[in-house]
Amino acid sequence: MSEPIALLTIFVLSVFVGFEVISKVSAVLHTPLMSGANAIHGIVLIGAVIVTGHAEAPTVTVLGLIAVLLATINLVGGFAVTERMLEMFRPRQPRPVSADQQRGTAA
Repeated sequence: MSEPIALLTIFVLSVFVGFEVISKVSAVLHTPLMSGANAIHGIVLIGAVIVTGHAEAPTVTVLGLIAVLLATINLVGGFAVTERMLEMFRPRQPRPVSADQQRGTAA
């Protein structure tokens, strides 16, 4: 009975520590932080696949498949968010000028 309480305590403490660490990160460091988080999500996905592959009980298999699905969504979403954040730092390309705009006539 003591083990579930210990695991719950570790989980709750890790949530608080994670929230405090992430909330203190400046906006400039969010992109590198997301890249590191994506690497961790990749490791979580590999772990979920390994655990699911060794599952013997149907319940463990179903939970493993759910873990694989959620880890995949988390990983892909993390890369999508990172790409959007990096887009903010790219220089904007000038819009091409049409022939009408070059002559000074509006279409």
